[in-house]
Amino acid sequence: MSLQKVPKISIVTPSFNQAPFLEATIKSILTQEYPNLEYIIIDGGSTDGSIDIIKKYEKHLAFWCSEPDGGQYDAINKGFRQSTGEIMAWLNSDDIYLPWTLKTVADIMSSFPNVEWLTTLSPGHWDYNGFCSGFGSTPGYALEAFLEGRYLPRNNYKAIAWIQQESTFWRRGLWERTGVCLSTDIKLASDFDLWCRFYTKTDFLYGTPSPLGGFRHQLYQKSRNIEEYIKEAEVCLLTVRHTLHWKPNLFKDILLTRLNKIPKVRKFLVSQWGYKCKKLVREKSDHPDGYWEIKDYKFLN
Repeated sequence: MSLQKVPKISIVTPSFNQAPFLEATIKSILTQEYPNLEYIIIDGGSTDGSIDIIKKYEKHLAFWCSEPDGGQYDAINKGFRQSTGEIMAWLNSDDIYLPWTLKTVADIMSSFPNVEWLTTLSPGHWDYNGFCSGFGSTPGYALEAFLEGRYLPRNNYKAIAWIQQESTFWRRGLWERTGVCLSTDIKLASDFDLWCRFYTKTDFLYGTPSPLGGFRHQLYQKSRNIEEYIKEAEVCLLTVRHTLHWKPNLFKDILLTRLNKIPKVRKFLVSQWGYKCKKLVREKSDHPDGYWEIKDYKFLN
């Protein structure tokens, strides 16, 4: 792929007093040496040495600033207003991309102009000190499952997984059609609100088995308040259900609850009510002419 054909990827990192983690985040992006990267860091006025870390890498940055802001989502919006890339994402200042992330996303989206947003089926997780604690496995992403609330994990059968923000990328055109900003009225779940808005404009979130990024579990992150996050996300979910005129299928709900574990019945349930998904996999992966292919499939859980 020539440089002229390599899509520009805009990554925004919001940060405030995250010096213990910030450099690892920055290096996980810059060491990929992606040839058409627009990397932006928006710092909220840190006093812990973060500015020295940012200055160490400023020649590789398209823009950075350090000044008081209205919090994480305000900072991300500020960064995206400075951006021009065709593909967009944000990576918080304690999270990490994998060495192949940008190349993978760019190659998929260049190969398939109809892929408007993309995430991983293998979400990664890191501990406080940056050691990888493993990768999850998500069966797929489907609009119907999203509307049923199956991407808001709880202690019931409906839970599938999160849509991992650290591994999610989208096209600027989709961003522009859904409001060109994250909601700053939502304290924790503005990412989920964005996914809701994306689903009002697209039928599919495409998944790939390739791990793309990971979430660092650390003591001081706001997202540890999971119950408040879920409450906010459920309000967003009610809004998108209303927008799309969606109502639950109670008959399907009963069948899945009572009969899902019976093999012959399960096969019937998959054929009738399986969630329709699309994933991107490598074909001829052992050959120099390997390529991405979209696979259609169904799953229940």
